[in-house]
Amino acid sequence: MQLSILRSRLAQKYIFFEMLPTFILGAFLFMFIIIMFQSFRLTEYVIVHGASINTIGKILVYLSISFLPVILPMSLLFSVLLTYGRLSGDSEIVAFKALGLNIYHLTFPAILLGVIIAFLSAQTSFFLAPWGNRKMEILVHKLGQTKPGASIKEGVFSEGFFDMVIYANEVDSKQNLLKKIFIFDERNAASPMTIIAEEGKIFQESSFTGQKAFLRLYNGSIHRTQNEIYTKVDFETSDNYLYDPVEQTEKSKTPLSYNLNDLNKDLDNKSKIEPNFYKKLEIEYHRRISLAITCIVFALLGVGLGTTTNRRSGKSSGFVLSIAVVVLFWVIYATMESLAKSNTVPVLLAVWLGNLIFITLGGYKVYQARK
Repeated sequence: MQLSILRSRLAQKYIFFEMLPTFILGAFLFMFIIIMFQSFRLTEYVIVHGASINTIGKILVYLSISFLPVILPMSLLFSVLLTYGRLSGDSEIVAFKALGLNIYHLTFPAILLGVIIAFLSAQTSFFLAPWGNRKMEILVHKLGQTKPGASIKEGVFSEGFFDMVIYANEVDSKQNLLKKIFIFDERNAASPMTIIAEEGKIFQESSFTGQKAFLRLYNGSIHRTQNEIYTKVDFETSDNYLYDPVEQTEKSKTPLSYNLNDLNKDLDNKSKIEPNFYKKLEIEYHRRISLAITCIVFALLGVGLGTTTNRRSGKSSGFVLSIAVVVLFWVIYATMESLAKSNTVPVLLAVWLGNLIFITLGGYKVYQARK
């Protein structure tokens, strides 16, 4: 009995430490892939906003931190798949079973690593990643102020542009020139207005308090409705101040930048929160918990898939399989999240359905591998 326990512990220790280097490798690999997908965005910061190397470095750091909650479960799945796939391919699983160990003994190291990574994922999701995302928001907001015209995309309704929605048929971000402009200005919530103009130009001027910016419109009209009274004013030129350094406030937080305390505070004040925004916060809260549990789910799934599929395949097949699982997982999550936001399905079902599906699949595959 004692010999059997010793064999089990030695085997579990061996498997656990086999997974660690692959997990670290997977984390760097997936981080690299995600950063590469962000390369176009980084290039835009350099070309359009004139960001310095130091600023780009900060953006890379903040991006990396904000993506950690997603990267951790992906890296874990990659590690477990490759480790158990290699053990199966080299017939080490068969050797362990010949020593009296079953698949449940061999699954324990993966579950243990999954629990550890789940704890780390929860910490990054609720504290570290929101901090990185918030730093990113503030930095990008400051970059937008250095060249306000760069925040407007040609032929696209640009939201969040200094609390305005703005559309322009043509945009010259270098000269800050706009043509065929439509603006919905809701900075005064009691009296929102719509502005239409042929042309416009964004100006910046220095003052002792900092940089000011205003949008000068040419040949247009202002449409305003207040207390059921409609007014229209035509103009040749009209100046609209975008921001003043004295009055300017910091960019408001998005749900991604909410830490655990922020989420709990707003979720406890449902009556004071706009319903759609409350729904986003509710989804965000459960998403972060779900992502942490996904680490354990992926650990179980990785054991099942690694020991029952691709027994003689190389590392590349394990990587491809982990990518396929991750893509399928996020397709399910994105679809269900959209349904939750439209009030078609409950938030709990939307956020947790992916985990339920994959833990069922993982349990079935591990059960298959018991023989």
